[in-house]
Amino acid sequence: MAKLRVCIVGCGGIANGKHMPGLSKVDEAEMVAFCDIIPERAQKAAKDFGIPGAKVYTDYKEMIETEKPDVVHVCTPNKSHAPITIFALEHDCHVMCEKPMAKTYADAKAMLEAYKKSGKKLTIGYQNRFRSDAQYLKSVCEAGELGDIYYAKAHAVRRRAVPTWGVFLNEEEQGGGPLIDIGTHALDLTLWMMDNYKPKSVKGSVFKKLGDQTETGNAWGDWNPEEYTVEDSAFGFITMENGATIILESSWALNTLDVKEAKCSLCGTKAGADMEDGVRVNRANHGRLTVEKPDLSVGGVAFYDGAAAKAHEIEAKQWIDAIINDTQPTVLPEQAIVVTRILEAIYESAKTGKEVVFDD
Repeated sequence: MAKLRVCIVGCGGIANGKHMPGLSKVDEAEMVAFCDIIPERAQKAAKDFGIPGAKVYTDYKEMIETEKPDVVHVCTPNKSHAPITIFALEHDCHVMCEKPMAKTYADAKAMLEAYKKSGKKLTIGYQNRFRSDAQYLKSVCEAGELGDIYYAKAHAVRRRAVPTWGVFLNEEEQGGGPLIDIGTHALDLTLWMMDNYKPKSVKGSVFKKLGDQTETGNAWGDWNPEEYTVEDSAFGFITMENGATIILESSWALNTLDVKEAKCSLCGTKAGADMEDGVRVNRANHGRLTVEKPDLSVGGVAFYDGAAAKAHEIEAKQWIDAIINDTQPTVLPEQAIVVTRILEAIYESAKTGKEVVFDD
């Protein structure tokens, strides 16, 4: 069978760190062309990951119209997710778009409409679902072991890890800071575990308290306060239609030692669970309180430690398999759009000081 022809739009950090290495492990796909507004980045990507003779472009429309690929991966800043995705769908391409789905809910709706019209597949790059701890916890939830999950926390807290490269600090390009960057992963995991995508209302608080500081101890060196146009922390209180409540916490810079990222805590009627040190499931069992901690390693044999596939490799494999076998990818656009809607509501609530209530 002929391999699926993939084009990459955006050859920066996320493309090099996740998308292209993941696709390179999938035998059924080949990367035939690369596009970036900085030609040297596309040239390097073509050399490192492309097939012999892979093409390089600076205009994604020209690339898609010329190459007519089967699949397009959108790895650009948030602002351009919607126009590139919609163009690719309208040109008969399956699309994986990096998270979040879009900068705004309106853009995400336009993407969803284009997807439904296209007859193609669309997925969003929430690779944390494919971690071993997330996969195990999802199986626990699907088996009903937690019962009715009515309270949860979505964690995306860094003490001092502000990304200082690219356009991460640019509100116009990204739509925000840690909330839309890493809070989106934590919220996606939480909604997925709960299998609850019907929010009723959102109350949010957004802070920029540390962005103008220097000598910060930041993981990637001090940021430039003049370029720091986004929040450094944001928090949301989300109520679902069935009454379930989610607290979302996100930060790039926060004076706290309680640091955890892309994790969730769940409280149900039968048991609770969190993603501390792998996975812990807590419950009352035979009249005693218990904590269960599964062994998520792949070892177990003295001379063989095992080698688990990385989350981004599993993500790429299941995505290409979904296209080939005409099945649903793990991350559905109908799920990802709810994440974008809630994130936008947190920003809006913080701006107005009022709760955002959804009418539909």
